[in-house]
This record gives sequence, structure tokens and C-alpha cells, in this order.
Amino acid sequence: MHVDWGMPSNPGSATLPLPLWRRSLRIADPESMMPSSQPGFFIRFMRGIWNTLNFTRRLILNAILVIVLVVLFVAMFRSTPIIGEQTALVLDPQGAIVEQYSTDPGERALASLSGDGAKEVQLRDLLRVIEAAASDKHIARIVLVPDRMSAGVSTMRELGQALDRFRATKKDVVVVSEGMEQGQYYLAAHADQILLDPQGSVLLEGFASYRSYYRDALDKLGVDVHLIRVGQYKSAGEPYILNQASDAAKQADLFWMGGIWNEFLDEIAAMRKLDAAALADDVAHLDTLVPKFNGDLAKLALDHGLVDKLATRAQARKLISDLGKPDDSGETFRQVNWSNYLGMQVAANLPDSRAQVAVVVAQGEIVQGEQAQGAVGATTTARLLREVRDDEQVKAVVLRVDSPGGDAYASEIIRREIEQIQAAGKPVVVSMGDVAASGGYWISMDADEIWAQPTTITGSIGIFGMFVTIPQTLEKLGIHTDGVATTPIAGAFDIRRPLDPKVETILTSVIQKGYRDFIGKVAAARGKTPAQIDEIAQGRVWSGSQAKERGLVDKLGGLQEAISAAAVLGNLGSNYHTRYVERELSTWERIAVSFGNNEAAASFGRWSGLSSLPLRLLDNDEIKRTLSLLNELGGNRFGVVAHCFCSLD
Repeated sequence: MHVDWGMPSNPGSATLPLPLWRRSLRIADPESMMPSSQPGFFIRFMRGIWNTLNFTRRLILNAILVIVLVVLFVAMFRSTPIIGEQTALVLDPQGAIVEQYSTDPGERALASLSGDGAKEVQLRDLLRVIEAAASDKHIARIVLVPDRMSAGVSTMRELGQALDRFRATKKDVVVVSEGMEQGQYYLAAHADQILLDPQGSVLLEGFASYRSYYRDALDKLGVDVHLIRVGQYKSAGEPYILNQASDAAKQADLFWMGGIWNEFLDEIAAMRKLDAAALADDVAHLDTLVPKFNGDLAKLALDHGLVDKLATRAQARKLISDLGKPDDSGETFRQVNWSNYLGMQVAANLPDSRAQVAVVVAQGEIVQGEQAQGAVGATTTARLLREVRDDEQVKAVVLRVDSPGGDAYASEIIRREIEQIQAAGKPVVVSMGDVAASGGYWISMDADEIWAQPTTITGSIGIFGMFVTIPQTLEKLGIHTDGVATTPIAGAFDIRRPLDPKVETILTSVIQKGYRDFIGKVAAARGKTPAQIDEIAQGRVWSGSQAKERGLVDKLGGLQEAISAAAVLGNLGSNYHTRYVERELSTWERIAVSFGNNEAAASFGRWSGLSSLPLRLLDNDEIKRTLSLLNELGGNRFGVVAHCFCSLD
């Protein structure tokens, strides 16, 4: 078969191959369409027409590109607000509040241009604008709209503490809401005034942790799951061998969830000047309370002191205008959106010659190798930690952990880098976010200080191994496996064959050794004996407050407190710079970030019709967590995992 690669037929010719797009569209060169006897004038004429068309095409495409860029840049500059007196900062983040983005800048810019908007908002950005607004004489108040934001309890608490610092400067916070779930209300309770739509609701329901169990399904498929665990409460692998949660798992889960629920109620009660016990009783008896108010959840919230007024959006705008000043149109209050205000904080992005506290984020599952943001790759994170160790301007390090753990060896690689930073004379402080359990605790334990929120989910000191075999599955399909080996162990990890008891003995020994290593390292780091750690380990999960009582955490507080503590340990005084250490963005990625953060660029995207792009993906948290555990076994021959399924629903 002859394949035309687009090469000239004459080997001595200097003619270049036709461009691929011209070959794929079957657009021939004008000369190739002419017989060899055609006069040269006609050939030159056709070639001229072709060149003219080609030039025109390029000119039009380039012109369109230039016009789009000009429109975007002009829109960006025009959208930069001029802040007058009595301006309100509108804080209305939409999407999940995260420690760092899990997508690259180009994807975020495209999502913004498509009209989908940001699905993730960085916690640090919200903290930055709140801090800047506190010292900005033109910002009189914050108007918080929490309805479309989602975050863990500890992240909401972090934001609430930032609002408290803002209010300490004699400025007020007003919440405007059409309806809040309990996490959103937990943040809203930090406000001076809460305005709820008359058709809205505030729903406090408590915490739950339910999982799907697959034993019967796996039996029907003929899949054999071999689970080896150390720790009475290490329950992450239970769904693969049971049809329901074990009694030990239920007991342990109810204890730490009850602790966080009590912290949750106590804080809301203190901020709203309510009785925590009465609040808990209301939640427990919603089935009798709601009918008393004829199903009107807004009136129920107002009557029980959860909100201050019922107001439509128009009424809320009038109330806030009366507190400050109306805008030029006179239809609403003078305001600036938080994303535009963030873009005005250019000083934070300028080079700074002061000594630094470096913040390295470890968010997501801990796995081996290189990983993009959104997961904790051992190689990637170790490289960032080496970078701060070798940077002479960095005097102290904060490791911000929001991880349920993952691969045990990957966790150990990161822990060793923490030791190397300390050996270089730089203090390391860990700040725990929503979750820092199992492998998340493994990478934290050697820090000079460990800070956690009272509502942080931590502990789960234990490991397990899991190995899957499928000989019965193959038999159902009429497939059989047979052969020979030179030793009883050779080929023993072939999932097509039953697991040899000798191999299970080997795996059990490996897992037990891993657990001894885990509690031994924790004991050395926390100044205790392995026996003392074993009593509070066994895979058991604790809230931040419970962990502090048991010596697993040093102090209770948020990210800002941890950064301040690192500065103290590094003898930096008050004159230092905080820098997040991440992969450096290219010039084009920085431009994409600017577009993605700009409201005018997003408006242009919606106007241009880009919003029709299919960017939505199926998202199910439990499925993702279940599959992530199975993924962690890949590349890990013995399946040694330090993972905790300990999130709140």
C-alpha cells in the first residue's frame, strides 16, 4: 500500500511538504492542479490567487484575536473599581472553598469565560481580602452572601475568625441570604446582622457519616478481598468485607462527631446569644416545631433567634444603603465585589526582601510520585519542601495539611523532608485544616508545633493492607489460570490466583511492622512511649479538641495563628513576609489567572456564547473516595495504606 507523506516527488526539489491542515482538507497546491503543458502565466495567476486567499484568512483570524484581547483588557481595566467612602465589600464566593486550586489557570480562565464561573475559591484569597478590608478606610462593612459556598466546618471557622478580626476594627458584617444550610449558617453566625428572605430557611440538622458496603455485591461477582488491618477502629477497609459498619466503628465515629457537633452548637449559641442546649433540643424536635409555624422555616428561624430580620433582596439593599451610602444609580448600596477587590491587592504579589514564613499546602490524597494540585504527590511535595529548606530568605515553614492520608510510604517520604528542614535550623509548624488524619497525621507528627481547629478531624493512627483476587470471577466467565513456579512465592501476587496463606502471613507481618513504625515515630515526635500512643491510636479518629487533650495536637487555632507561631519560632518579630510556595506560573498562566478572576471577562464569555461549552462532570464524593482507596493500591505491592474515611456529611 502506498502512503503519501506529503514529500516532494522530486528528491532534489527544495519544495517543503504541504501543511497537514491543507492535506487533511484535500486543498491541492494550484500548480499541482495544472497539466505540465499549462502556460507559466496561468500557473503564476492561480498561485497569486491562492496566496491572496491565504493571506486574507490569516489577516482575519489575527484581527479577530486582537479584537478579543483588546476587548478583554479594556473590560478588565474599566471594571477596576474606584472605591469611595462607605463602600461595602460584597463577599459572595461561589463553589468549594479550598486550600489551593485543583485545576490549572487555563482551565479556570476557560470556566470563567464560559460563564460557569469558579467552582473553587482559595481560602487564602478570602482571608486576604477580609484582612485588607479591615485596614481600608474606604471599606465600611462586609456584606456576606453565603448561599452558594461550601466548605468543611474548620474552613468555615477559619473564615469566621477572619470576620471576627474585621469586626474588631469597629466595622460591621451584614449577611444577606435566601436560605442557608448549616455550614453556611455557621459562618453567617459571626455577623452583626443576618437578613433572611421571607421564603428562605436555616436548616440545622447535625452531622452524619454513612457509607456504602459492598460485601454481597463482591461475593456475587466472585471477588475476594483480603483485608489486613492493625487497630481496632481502623475501619476504612470495612466496606469491602462487611455489609454494615462494625460496632467499634460506630462507637468511635459517634464520639468524634459528637465532639464536633457540640463545638458547633456552642459557638453558634455564643455568637447569637442563645442557649446551646435549647438549640440542640430544637434540632432534635424539628418534626414538632415546623408544623407549629405552618411549615414557615423563615419565621421559625426569626422566632428562635437564628436571624435578625426577614427581608427580600430589595429590602436588604435599602437597609444596607441606609447604613452607608447609595451607589451612583441610587438603586443599591455603594459596593465592590471581593474578586475585583482581590485584584487590587497588588502589593501581595510584588517581590519582598524581608525574611519569609513559607507556606506549603498538602491538600488531598497522599500518593506516590508527581501529582498536580488537588493531590499530595510525595515527589512533588518533597521538592517544594526542599525548595524552602534551601531558600535562605525562608526562616520558618508552615505545612498546611488538609488530607485524609493515603499511601504509607509516600507519607514517610514527606515526613523525612520535614526532618531535613528542621535539621537545617528552620522551625516547622503544622496547621491542620478540615482533615489531617492517618497519613495526614503521619506527615504532621514531627513538626515543632501542631495547630488544629477544635473541629478538625485528626488522629486515625493505624494502617491496613488490602489485596484483591478474582479467580472465582474468572471461573464465572469460563476462564481458568494454571502454570508452574520455581518457588511457592513466585506468582503469588497474581490476582487471577487464590491468595496463598503463606503470602497472607507475609503481608500480615509487613502491616504489623508498619503499625509499630507509625506509633513509634509518633511516640518519638510527641515525647511519649509507644504503649502510650497505642492506647490513643488503634486507628481511632479524634476531633481537634479531643486530640489536644490526648497530646496529639499542641494548640488550637487557625492558619493565621500557626503562621504567627512559626514567625515566633523563627525569631522574625513582626516584620516578615508570608509566601505560599507552589509551582511557579508561566507568563501566560498569570494572564489566564487575571482573566479568570475578572468579572468583566466572565461577562464577555457569557455574551459570546461560550457558556454552552460542556464543562460539567459527574461528581459524587462517596464514589470518588471509594475509588481513591482502590487507586492507592496501584503501584503499592503490599497495599499498605494509611487512610481515613472520616469526612462529615
